[in-house]
Amino acid sequence: MSDTNLHGKEAVDKMKKIVKEVNVAMMCTTQPSGTIHSRPMGTAKVDDDGTIWFFTNEDSAKVKEIESKNGLCLCYSKPTDNTYACIMGHAKAVNDKAKMEELWNPMLKAWFPKGTDDPQTTLIRVKPYHAEYWDDSDSRMVVFFKIAKAAITGDGYKGKDSHGNLNL
Repeated sequence: MSDTNLHGKEAVDKMKKIVKEVNVAMMCTTQPSGTIHSRPMGTAKVDDDGTIWFFTNEDSAKVKEIESKNGLCLCYSKPTDNTYACIMGHAKAVNDKAKMEELWNPMLKAWFPKGTDDPQTTLIRVKPYHAEYWDDSDSRMVVFFKIAKAAITGDGYKGKDSHGNLNL
C-alpha cells in the first residue's frame, strides 16, 4: 500500500476525480442531541477550488444541523472500483438563484418538482479542509483473489491500494 499526502491543486484534483466517479455521498452531520445523522446526497458539482454543492430543501434537518457549525463529513464509496473518500468540511445553506440555475439538471425534478422557482429549494455549500482517500486500481476479482491468497498463506493482504491525505 502506498501512502500519499497531497496539497493544494493536486489535492483538489484528486478529490474532484473521486467525487465525480462516485457522485453520491453519505452526508454526516451532528444533531442537536450530539448524535450523528447520515443521509445520501447527490453531488451537484465540485468547483475548481474544491467547493462541493448539493441541492436540498430549506426546511430539512440537515440545514438546521449544518447551522450548528460542527462541520460535517462526506463519505464517498464505490466498492466496485475500490474507491473511497472521507471529506471533512464546513457547510452553509446558500439561497443563490443564479448558482441554482447553473447547477440545475432535469433529474433533480424528481426531488424538487417546482425546480429552482420553489422558495424551499436551496443549496448546501461545503468548503472542505481535509480529506482521506483509498483508491485501488485492481479489479474486484483481483482484490478477491489477493485477499483469499493472503488468508490461505497468512502473509497478509498486499494490494496496489493507494491511500492518502488531501490537505485542501
